[in-house]
Amino acid sequence: MAVTDLVDLAVRNIRTGRFQRSLALATGIGSVITAAEIYLEHDRAGFGNRVMWWPVLLGPVGAVAGVAGALSPRAARTLLPVASASIVANGLQGTWLHVRGIAEKPGGWEMARYNIEMGPPLFAPLLMSMVGGMGLVAAVLRRESPDA
Repeated sequence: MAVTDLVDLAVRNIRTGRFQRSLALATGIGSVITAAEIYLEHDRAGFGNRVMWWPVLLGPVGAVAGVAGALSPRAARTLLPVASASIVANGLQGTWLHVRGIAEKPGGWEMARYNIEMGPPLFAPLLMSMVGGMGLVAAVLRRESPDA
């Protein structure tokens, strides 16, 4: 299958609404995987701040919303965007907290290369925001009609 065939297939799936269900389900799966990774990293840090639990708790919320959004058009319009927006907001908050955490390390941003490698992972919270963003996109995409 050529690349142009794959692009045509993707465009057709978006136009017919099939992609919406797949993206909602991918949001649910991504939420579980991301929350598990966050749990392991925050556990390694001893959950030193209560806010570190928020992304772990939002993982199951995103999973339920993603699966529900894949199964129900109503959940895709109501539950999925609310859960996804919460995940995006928490990911952005986490990015800010990680930037602040790097700045608070000895040497701060003056030793950026070292502190970015040894401090809180700078881009990891953005992965969570990306998972939430997938859910937001899924919530606004056209839904596959039952007779398609």
